[in-house]
Amino acid sequence: MNVEDLVQERIAAARRKIANDKQRRAELAEARRHGIAARHRQKLAHLARTTTQYHSSRAR
Repeated sequence: MNVEDLVQERIAAARRKIANDKQRRAELAEARRHGIAARHRQKLAHLARTTTQYHSSRAR
């Protein structure tokens, strides 16, 4: 192996790492969006339940 081959291997390894990191960031961003949406749905469901209860008790 000469120096040029070693440089090419390092460049290829760096490109693979960059691609893997980019994929991982995309996966984490999707998981965050999913988690935020799920928490928002839970919050809305909770508000719908508690708001209904408060309105029914005020009507008495």
